[in-house]
Amino acid sequence: MRTRFANLIYTSCFALFLASGISAEEIGKVDTRFRFLTPDDTIRIEVFDDPDIDGISCYLSRAKTGGLKGAVGVAEDTSDASLDCRQVGPVRFKSKLKDGEKIFSERRSLIFKELQIVRYCDADRNAVVYLVYSDRVIQGSPKNSISAVPVMAYAGQSAAPQCNEFRL
Repeated sequence: MRTRFANLIYTSCFALFLASGISAEEIGKVDTRFRFLTPDDTIRIEVFDDPDIDGISCYLSRAKTGGLKGAVGVAEDTSDASLDCRQVGPVRFKSKLKDGEKIFSERRSLIFKELQIVRYCDADRNAVVYLVYSDRVIQGSPKNSISAVPVMAYAGQSAAPQCNEFRL
């Protein structure tokens, strides 16, 4: 009975580990370190759309560790990441937004490290600002990257929506 309960707990934790919310679409990758018979270390380039704002897409590059640990999913990836977000169509806010809200996350190690992207509204400049950083349970990394998207009127729009009107 105890073994069955323990298996249920481990399975639940593993399912939570795999769940990451939004997934990014891979655009390309480059090898940075050759590893014989196991996956190489790479830099991956991916894109995802802001889940709460139509018309904004974010491009993310980050290092991915290969080798045997990387192949089985237990390698700790570095905190290096770069982010660039752009207005790619008419902006439409789907709901109210909270400053500092996490819109993307990905595990960078088996348990303790996570890459996160959070979003803010710069009301004075009518821009949406995105920050990517990596944190750990005990100590995070100061490595980060930022991208600001000025919200502009798009073809067919009479005026640009104001991000301040959609803040909580």
